[in-house]
Amino acid sequence: MRDGLLGVEAGDRDWVVIGTSPEEMIKEGFIPVGRDFPVFLHPTSKEEYALARRERKIAPGYRGFETETGSDVTLEEDLSRRDLTINAMAQDADGNLVDPHGGVRDLKAKILRHVSPAFGEDPLRVLRVARFAARYQHRGFTVAPETLDLMKQISASGELQALTPERVWQETLTALNEHSPVEFFSVLDSCNGLGEVFPELNALKGVPQRADFHPEGDVYQHTMMAVDAASVLTRDARVRFAALVHDLGKSATPPAEWPKHHGHERRGVSLVRNLCDRLRVPTEYRDLACMVTAEHLLMHRLEELRPETILELLNRLDGFRRPDRIRPFILACHADAQGRREGTSIDYPSDPLLEAYLEAARSVDLHALAESPLNAEAKKRFVFDRRMQAIAQVQNRRK
Repeated sequence: MRDGLLGVEAGDRDWVVIGTSPEEMIKEGFIPVGRDFPVFLHPTSKEEYALARRERKIAPGYRGFETETGSDVTLEEDLSRRDLTINAMAQDADGNLVDPHGGVRDLKAKILRHVSPAFGEDPLRVLRVARFAARYQHRGFTVAPETLDLMKQISASGELQALTPERVWQETLTALNEHSPVEFFSVLDSCNGLGEVFPELNALKGVPQRADFHPEGDVYQHTMMAVDAASVLTRDARVRFAALVHDLGKSATPPAEWPKHHGHERRGVSLVRNLCDRLRVPTEYRDLACMVTAEHLLMHRLEELRPETILELLNRLDGFRRPDRIRPFILACHADAQGRREGTSIDYPSDPLLEAYLEAARSVDLHALAESPLNAEAKKRFVFDRRMQAIAQVQNRRK
């Protein structure tokens, strides 16, 4: 409904059903799939059909609700429990619009506004509003001041701590895939929720950097610019996540060493791992984020490195067994380099160079080793030397 009015191609249709019961739905052949309240799949189309419901807050957290789905529940009652007015609209099978809370008005005004005071009962809605802000920020949407006030109250209540790690990651991942993921974190910051949900990011605020490298400001500002740059460079959420966490180690730099951050890469890896453990981040996101955190400074200096150092880097990246990892790694490092000063697009010489080094090293013919009398250690040294020579040849051609 919402996307159709915005002129955006809609995804799957979700149906709200009134005047019936779960038993009747099953009798008609619908397949129950809902865990917290009755949701069914159509036996043929597989579209979702949810029974209209009333909710009552009975315990802390976003699962602390008692749900009623009687046949007397009206569509208007169901819509009154939605989060935002732009999500509290419906259209019947004949195309008639049901909009009891001014969703069309707010779509036109580009406002993200809560439906009712019940919004404040569900801490998950803080993340949902931030996610919708990330989706529609490029269209000019903003969060209504009164909605932001409610979000601040939720943050102050401590209920954000009741959110499960899986749900926080799910909302974060969705936001990272949106048009403007930085807006997700900006809205959380605006409602004082950033420190509740992402204390590692909040710890970057106010941490200074060398002005000659980072005139844009503190580490948090640089991080947001890096995520913005990653969003321009790629739709790959793994890259965007790596850009988000690549400088966490700077928060652990002793203040006496500011604005320098020697060793922040090493410190950062453990912080990234801790964050990923806490939110149960999938392995593919964790691995790339750790590699970028550990190696981004070396990647920036790729043009001046010795062949041996370059080959050791490629080995740490597992580039010979997993060459598919190299491109996302390059893009995340590029985003870091671009996410500073004015944030404008830059040429990143390390980008084509690392791929050229990898291609040259992978092209070394190793078939003769299969029947070689050399022992395992000698074979390993032979491979290393040949690949290092191939990288040196690329360097010599560039001189």
